[in-house]
Amino acid sequence: MKLGILQCGHAPDPVAAKHGDFDQMFARLFAATDESPDFDYRVWNVVDLDFPAGPEEADAWLLTGSKHGAYEDHPFIPPLEDLIRAIHGSGRRMLGICFGHQIIAKALGGTVEKFKGGWALGRQAYEIAPLGPIHLNAWHQDQVTTLPAGAEVLGGNDFCQNAALVYDDSILTIQPHPELRPNIIGDYLAARAGDPAYPEALIARAKDENDKPTDDTRFAGVMAAFLQHGREALR
Repeated sequence: MKLGILQCGHAPDPVAAKHGDFDQMFARLFAATDESPDFDYRVWNVVDLDFPAGPEEADAWLLTGSKHGAYEDHPFIPPLEDLIRAIHGSGRRMLGICFGHQIIAKALGGTVEKFKGGWALGRQAYEIAPLGPIHLNAWHQDQVTTLPAGAEVLGGNDFCQNAALVYDDSILTIQPHPELRPNIIGDYLAARAGDPAYPEALIARAKDENDKPTDDTRFAGVMAAFLQHGREALR
């Protein structure tokens, strides 16, 4: 299966120097799952206005995270929303992670906003079907606050109620970052330490929690199965 990765942003330089960009993180993550999917990866840096010709360029698609807000005025966002609608209309399956989760919801008629409750940084607990209670690393303030037509909530928590969404048999999206495994989120925390954009108490808490296990490979297995089998993978 050719998996097209739409890179909506880039990892911070200190993180990318050690771990590569998001596409490499996802390739390693999928390789670590029990599914062991045989994906042929193709990457488009849509944040830099590098776009595929259309949905037919890949069999399935994945949209990454980004430092940008889905509601912000950036040149890449309108054509990305058009592409999302075209992929959805083609019936090809699609995954969205963090910003990808948000921009898919926005492109299909939902609302994304800066959450008044602030940031989620590091290891968070979620209740997500079909896995039940799981822990994943998060790095976000924006949230999907109004669902688009056709979206169903798979799970979340008190802080982020719409953390995982499924759309019929074709789209699965999640607010946290399964690709930011503990060793990677640790380098994120080191790179962002002292940045006034992030509350010191949340950075400290995330560092304290980073020696605890996460369920990134379990959820990545669900994502890989969804790309291959659709809604059946969530039963």
